[in-house]
Amino acid sequence: MNPHQPRRGTEGQPLDKHTIAALIARDFPDGAFVNLGIGQPTLVADHLPTGSGIVLHTENGMLNMGPAAQGSEIDPDLTNAGKVPVTELPGAAYFHHADSFAMMRGGHLDVCVLGAFQVSAAGDLANWHTGAPGAIPAVGGAMDLAIGAKQVFVMMTLFTKTGAPKLVPQCTYPLTGLGCVNRVYSDLAILDITPEGIAVRETFGIGADELSGRLGLPLLSARN
Repeated sequence: MNPHQPRRGTEGQPLDKHTIAALIARDFPDGAFVNLGIGQPTLVADHLPTGSGIVLHTENGMLNMGPAAQGSEIDPDLTNAGKVPVTELPGAAYFHHADSFAMMRGGHLDVCVLGAFQVSAAGDLANWHTGAPGAIPAVGGAMDLAIGAKQVFVMMTLFTKTGAPKLVPQCTYPLTGLGCVNRVYSDLAILDITPEGIAVRETFGIGADELSGRLGLPLLSARN
């Protein structure tokens, strides 16, 4: 049983992080090779059904990673890139860090899921540094993933704790990659970044017009 039971947001309420992770897991293409970035994106592993055919890659050198380890499953030598103990699925493979980055940079990953400080309307990604004095930068492999993966999904809240939009006309934080984000999964909506603009796939507890007003951005209807 999944220890993190997702729940849909009620009227006027955002989704919790486990529900967002479940929605992302739902949308992976069959048989995709997927990297889950450090932080909340790692929760997606807990929501993939058994036998889904999705192969999870972790940049510290593993293919066919399973869900987070619980209780007696925990092996301190078996972790994801965020140092969270994980399980392995049948056929799991281990390899050198350099080989892992060759997979990332070589276009061998179908999807990566990354967190973000900001995403621009053009799909630019800022997720390694806020530029604030004293802030600790976290470069990691995000730049390699953002450019190397065939699709980039972002998992984030749409607004900061102070209410500032994180989906913006132009990023004001140092960039990770240009025009690399394909879709944003958030607590209030799922949004596609398209050449025509930002398209709404689903909203949760808020209407598209109200969301557009809060973001200060025009929103389109997504094409299925």
